[in-house]
Amino acid sequence: MQLTIHAAASPEVAQDPCSEPRQIRVLRCAGNEDGSSLIEFALCLPPLFILLTSFVALGLAFMNYGHLNNAADSAATQLSLSRAGVPNTGTTSSPIYDPCAFVVTQVEAAAPTLKPASLTFSTVINGTTYSGTSCSSTSLTTGASGVLSNAFTKPVTVTLTYPCETTAKIYGTNSLFNCTLNTSMTEVVQ
Repeated sequence: MQLTIHAAASPEVAQDPCSEPRQIRVLRCAGNEDGSSLIEFALCLPPLFILLTSFVALGLAFMNYGHLNNAADSAATQLSLSRAGVPNTGTTSSPIYDPCAFVVTQVEAAAPTLKPASLTFSTVINGTTYSGTSCSSTSLTTGASGVLSNAFTKPVTVTLTYPCETTAKIYGTNSLFNCTLNTSMTEVVQ
């Protein structure tokens, strides 16, 4: 019977004498890639940030346009229903002497998120254009209130203008988009 001795190889014998220099040589040729992902991230971050900010600014502009559109619709509807007096009172004893101020009040109530100082108003009653926030008259037969009371079955148009207000300071610029939101609603006086 033959006797076999099993002994563990020593660490000096287990390593290939050529393996260590070859590994170092391969690593030097391939290069160290420890910081490459950080550099790639740093190069991609500014365009991604600009793209994200643009989407947010565009979303805010669409949201403001929706509020502006609803406010113009509400103001035109309320103005068209208020020929004989203040809506929902049913009396002619309280006529609207200043329809433009009435439009401003309706717009501010319908769109509280919009800045009132930035809004521009234009109201057309029976073919006459009134710009601004006031077209007052104290007589029922003259001025804007007289026009409104005599505008039965005639169109009333409310036009609103509002800046986009997409200001964001990126790389020294003050705004991404220079735009103005416009909306116009027409109703028939009833």
